[in-house]
Amino acid sequence: MSYLDKIDKAALPKHVAIIMDGNGRWAIQRRMPRLQGHRNAVKAVRACVEASAELGLQVLTLYAFSTENWQRPRKEVSALMDLFFEFLEKELHTMLDNNVRFQLIGNREGLPDFLQNRLSHTLDSTAANTGLLLNLALNYGGRNEMVRAVRRIAESVKKGDLLPENIDESLVSANTYTAGQPDPDLIIRTSGELRLSNFLIWQAAYAEFYFTEVLWPDFTKEDLYKALLEFQHRKRRMGRTTDSGSMTEAANVSHLVSKTEVTSIPEASG
Repeated sequence: MSYLDKIDKAALPKHVAIIMDGNGRWAIQRRMPRLQGHRNAVKAVRACVEASAELGLQVLTLYAFSTENWQRPRKEVSALMDLFFEFLEKELHTMLDNNVRFQLIGNREGLPDFLQNRLSHTLDSTAANTGLLLNLALNYGGRNEMVRAVRRIAESVKKGDLLPENIDESLVSANTYTAGQPDPDLIIRTSGELRLSNFLIWQAAYAEFYFTEVLWPDFTKEDLYKALLEFQHRKRRMGRTTDSGSMTEAANVSHLVSKTEVTSIPEASG
């Protein structure tokens, strides 16, 4: 029986976000240029988009290029911009065939003009679609997003349109790139790294995390199904208790921790 057959279709997460990591290592292991790893990653993107649409997920967010990625070698960055353009051009039919609506999250103005134009075309072409919402995080950083939200709120206060005491969590959320969307229920990171890497730091407050050693170019539909099945086996308390015995359980855990030597987990190498 495959992982797909075991998934409860009535208990799927509304929003899955993926930190697509390991392209460079995938290429290096095969003695290929790093760019080849990025090119091979397109297959994994296509598989996840198709699987998410077929399952009926509401939102899929893919972390493609962070605000910190500009620090990579200029040649690699330039090649990535070309690859993003090529991806949007070639995969538009996949989005249309699967009723996918595309959305960009990140600082669009910081991207090359040719890529901005292609992004606009993709946004317009898929705007009427009613299925999966695909967020592509390009030139995105969680801290940058929060600065942007704070500035927008501060501007409203400055203009007299908003009182400081009326600022709340819902207002902050309304000023993020994902405004109006459900927060991610599940965040997947490939390649074995155990970091959030400045990704959806506001939205991830109650997300479940799933880490896999699989490098992104090798990530398949079956890997996604495995992550979804793991998600369904977890108990999401969202900060709340689930039964009357939880206080006793917490006390027992506290006792065990006090009696157990705790060692730090070494950070995985890049």
